Amino acid sequence: MTEAWEASVEAKIQDAVQRGEFDNLPGMGKPIPGRGAPYDEAWWIKSFLEREALPSDLLLPTSLQLRRRIEQVPDEVRDLPTEQSVRDFVGQLNAQIVAWLRFPDDGPRVAVRPVNTEDVVRRWRAERARPEVTTTVTEAAAVLPPARRSWWRRWRRRG
Repeated sequence: MTEAWEASVEAKIQDAVQRGEFDNLPGMGKPIPGRGAPYDEAWWIKSFLEREALPSDLLLPTSLQLRRRIEQVPDEVRDLPTEQSVRDFVGQLNAQIVAWLRFPDDGPRVAVRPVNTEDVVRRWRAERARPEVTTTVTEAAAVLPPARRSWWRRWRRRG
C-alpha cells in the first residue's frame, strides 16, 4: 500500500520537474538558514518576528511592556505638537496601566504606576523652550547630567 502511494507521489514530482515548476524558486542555491546551528525551541517565533519586522517586546509580559513604555514616554512625547496631544498620549498610557492593575495577567509582579501627567507636560514644555543647539557628543556628555539607572539595574544590585 505505501509503495503504491510513494510511487504515485514520486511520479507527480517527476512530472512537475519536467514541466519546470521547480525552476527559479526563491532561495534556490542558498544554504538552508540555521543549518549547523544548535537547536532552538523558539526558532519559529524568532523567524516570525524577523519576517514580519515586529519588535521583540511583544514577547514580554504586559507588566514589563508597560514598564518599558513608561521609560520611553519622554522620547515618545518629544515630537508631539501640542500640550493636549501630550496629555492625550499620557492619558491613553495611564488607561492601559489602570486596566492592567485591575486585571493583572500571569506575568511577573512588577511595580507599575500611572504616569504623572503634569510632570510629563512640565518636562515637555521645558524641552520645547530650550533652544536647539548642535553639539558634539563629548560636549553633550559634559553638559548633560548622568543618565538615571534603569529600574532593573537597581533591582539586580539588591540581590
